[in-house]
Amino acid sequence: MVLNPVISKLVGKLVVLASASPRRQEILRNVGLRFEVVPSWFKETLNKELFKEPHEYAVETARQKALEVARRMPFKHLKTPDMVIGADTIVTIDGMILEKPVDKHDAYRMLSCLSGKEHSVFTGVAVVLCHEKENEEVDYQLIDFYEETKVKFADLSEDMLWEYINSGEPMDKAGGYGIQALGGMLVEYVHGDFLNVVGFPLNHFCKQLDVIYNHRFLFANDTSESVRLIPNGGPSSPELTQKTPNSNEDKSNLMLSSPTASPAHKVKRKDGKSLASEKSWTLVDGLSKCNDGETKLHDTENKPSRLITSRKEGIKPEVAGDVDSEPNKDLQLLYELMDGFKASKALFTASKLCVFDLLHSKPGLDAEQVAQKINISVKGAECLLEACVPLGLLKTKKRTCSKPVYENTDLATVYLRSDACLSLHGYIQHCNDTLWPLFSHLERAVKEGACQRDKVKESKDECQDTVSNSQDDKLKFMKAMHSSAKVAAKAIAKAFDLSSYKKACDLGGCTGVMAYEFIKAHPELSVTVFDLPAVVDMTEYFHPQSTDSRVSFKTGDFFKDELPKADLYILVRILHDLTDEKLHVLLSKTAAACTPGGGLLLAEILLEEDRSGPRCGLLQALSMSEGKQRSAAEYSELLKNYGFLTTHVKHTNSLLGVMLCRKA
Repeated sequence: MVLNPVISKLVGKLVVLASASPRRQEILRNVGLRFEVVPSWFKETLNKELFKEPHEYAVETARQKALEVARRMPFKHLKTPDMVIGADTIVTIDGMILEKPVDKHDAYRMLSCLSGKEHSVFTGVAVVLCHEKENEEVDYQLIDFYEETKVKFADLSEDMLWEYINSGEPMDKAGGYGIQALGGMLVEYVHGDFLNVVGFPLNHFCKQLDVIYNHRFLFANDTSESVRLIPNGGPSSPELTQKTPNSNEDKSNLMLSSPTASPAHKVKRKDGKSLASEKSWTLVDGLSKCNDGETKLHDTENKPSRLITSRKEGIKPEVAGDVDSEPNKDLQLLYELMDGFKASKALFTASKLCVFDLLHSKPGLDAEQVAQKINISVKGAECLLEACVPLGLLKTKKRTCSKPVYENTDLATVYLRSDACLSLHGYIQHCNDTLWPLFSHLERAVKEGACQRDKVKESKDECQDTVSNSQDDKLKFMKAMHSSAKVAAKAIAKAFDLSSYKKACDLGGCTGVMAYEFIKAHPELSVTVFDLPAVVDMTEYFHPQSTDSRVSFKTGDFFKDELPKADLYILVRILHDLTDEKLHVLLSKTAAACTPGGGLLLAEILLEEDRSGPRCGLLQALSMSEGKQRSAAEYSELLKNYGFLTTHVKHTNSLLGVMLCRKA
């Protein structure tokens, strides 16, 4: 076997698969490859019209997936992988690219197109090699390729089509079928690599590993200049091909990326020969475009594969006690963590004192003027304003009298003003008034394994002479939830094509902020917000002028009352906070209300599969609330128990990931 000698070279190395596909994992595990799974956060939103050939789209998507994980891991996981594998499988027929169907009707459309015809299955694969250097850098090399397999479907009757669709199998498969399972009954013949149709071209991958470890290109030790890592090889890249000696010995194309106006960078092969290139790369529409030329080695099998050599700063431990070394980044990280509570409280205090509102209406005030306007001490104003500058919340300018004056940064203007469209002011106050006291009891919470909310309430009641106004407390909480949800609402609403749905129900939708974003993104959709009477009674405070009849509010308790009828149920930041018993009640009621083919859209902080992040989700779990933070795979398994099959998972530009599920 080609792979056997390669496996021995990978022993002890950190190999990462940038895909949550169980089929790819099974293929690679079956040949003895040991790896970790870190799903890519790359949003598969590349414009298909920019690609001349379908395989270019698959390769570019695989490349972006692998590069995203390779770049993220040194900083988010604090470890650098030795190899990252990315892959993307598509089905094409008559020039159309078929990915995963969004619903049963979409699956029917796809399978009808394939019935009685031959189509192509392309899998693009990208392999990123990461090499840590002593000078705190990481070298990246990228090899990519694709495999094509021809598949012919038999003529499919209507009964057979719908029998297969109703099995639920098509919903998470490119082209709407899985050849390794029930979908095999649809196939008349296969020309090419069968495993490529399953989701990963193992044979071609093994050959590429042989090239990597037995015929690979290495960096010259004397390369002194840093090289930028920029994904390249997009469809718009002009290709200036130059035949090189011994090109038949290597099956990967070599591409160098370097800063503009820099000397040529040398890359050496094991045989001592070198190549040089003077050029630069820029991103165009998320793809890469070459600004001058490129040097490539021809692939004798006509399968395009590229090797990008580049360099990027990484994180490496400093030598302890070395007084002449660079600043110790490990210690810097620890001090930032130890000082984190101070930074949080500085943000909370500045927000509560409306510093950002003041500097928006009157930019360019000095500390004394700020102190006078918000009625605090001059010394306190000086310390608070100065602390907000390195936090990126404020910026300073010098006046002729040498006193610094302060202005909001763009971040403060967009998110920290109380009247901003995307203001987090309400949620910041919730963090200060509710979460801060809760986490001050963290040591006890960890020892007891229990939430300390009651302890906090008791200590508050002891310190207060009068009982707090419950209506005010509810309003403050709703402001917090409204401001937090508004930041993420647009990205969640636009995450998927929901054109097949006409009526949605937002369970626990609070102020309706999500509902209004959903009807903006999907004009054909109407949304019913279902929440407690005390919540619905106060929604007019947040949407006083709204007259859009496509959003309606209905009062009720989703644990006790009948749910409104809908073909799409929306759950945003609900499940993570529920006990197993409450989860069972809510999901059972949702499953009973949802008809087959209906949908469930879930938005939550999605943990990574190895539970190494994101940090916000794991820190939130420390509150010891009744619920549990989960990964996308864990939510998928949970929902599957209630008849919901996950079809799409996306990470938005907010903290939340979004999952779209179909009722089987």
